[in-house]
Amino acid sequence: MICIRAGTPRRAWSSLGPPAVWGAVAVTYRLTCPLVHQHGLGARIATGAVFLAVGTGLVLHVRRALLRELRQARAVAGAAQSVLLRPPPPRVDGLSVAAAQLSADRGAAVGGDLYEVIATEHGVRVVMGDVRGHGIAALGTVAAVLGSFREAVHDEDELAGVLRRLDRALARHLDARDPEHPFAEDFVTVLLLEIAADGALHALNCGHPWPYLLSAAGADHVSRADPLPPLGPFPLPPDLAAVPMGHLLPGQTLVLYTDGVEDARDTHGRFFPLPAVLTEATRDGPASSQTILRTVLTRLLHHAGRRPTDDVAVLVVNNARDPSTRGGEAGGAGNCAAGPRSAAAGKHL
Repeated sequence: MICIRAGTPRRAWSSLGPPAVWGAVAVTYRLTCPLVHQHGLGARIATGAVFLAVGTGLVLHVRRALLRELRQARAVAGAAQSVLLRPPPPRVDGLSVAAAQLSADRGAAVGGDLYEVIATEHGVRVVMGDVRGHGIAALGTVAAVLGSFREAVHDEDELAGVLRRLDRALARHLDARDPEHPFAEDFVTVLLLEIAADGALHALNCGHPWPYLLSAAGADHVSRADPLPPLGPFPLPPDLAAVPMGHLLPGQTLVLYTDGVEDARDTHGRFFPLPAVLTEATRDGPASSQTILRTVLTRLLHHAGRRPTDDVAVLVVNNARDPSTRGGEAGGAGNCAAGPRSAAAGKHL
């Protein structure tokens, strides 16, 4: 406590001292130097040089102060953003996970996309979402949705309960932010996934792109069912229930993403071919989550040729569980034809 108080005047002097010194030099020169009162060319040149030096010193000091404040602000924002959208651990209950995002705002580390992977007693639960808008302006909504998800996944037995908690948290956030703001203009697309110990998949989708399932045949959407409306504009239906999506077998991979990925265009206006890139990434056999993530982001930046105009997020989940365990056997029973190939893929990984 003493150190903080003692340091405050010192910091204040360090910021006010140089301008005061330069000002004192200018005033002293003006009052005491005989050259000021002379009208010759040499006197004018000397006076101009003195005041130019004073002005340059003040400008340089202000510039250094602004850069120092900017660095401090970026450090604080970076720390806050890394806590908000923390990187997932590489392994979550036997699943290999890799994720990354790119903000459309150059000065922001995160934007309007969100994701999280959490192991619970109900299974591994995953959220991928996209807030309307992008960049720093969307961080408040991201914080509200992620905070609610991180609590609800442990408390709620069913995914439907988790989704209702997210919907209520979003409504409270929007009301508290601006009660007069049109509610229908704000929304969040959300995809909730639950991966059981045997690889069984259940999902609830509110306006978000379905994930791609990677297999030997290439990349295909895990479902083509019509999603629910995004959270925000419309109430959730009363008979809300998670939809079964088959099994994520050992060695298989899910790729979740936000629409900024497939909407990225090159200089000719062509959209980013995500399915083709995913198929190419696994053409020579199963690839790790990190390899698939790195391939997608590298190809995306090369395709766009610049920073994306919309926030981008990619989450890769690979079932790296041992197929010889009980969970692996249960998953194989759900798809007998794919069982031997998946088991071999799991051993390869």
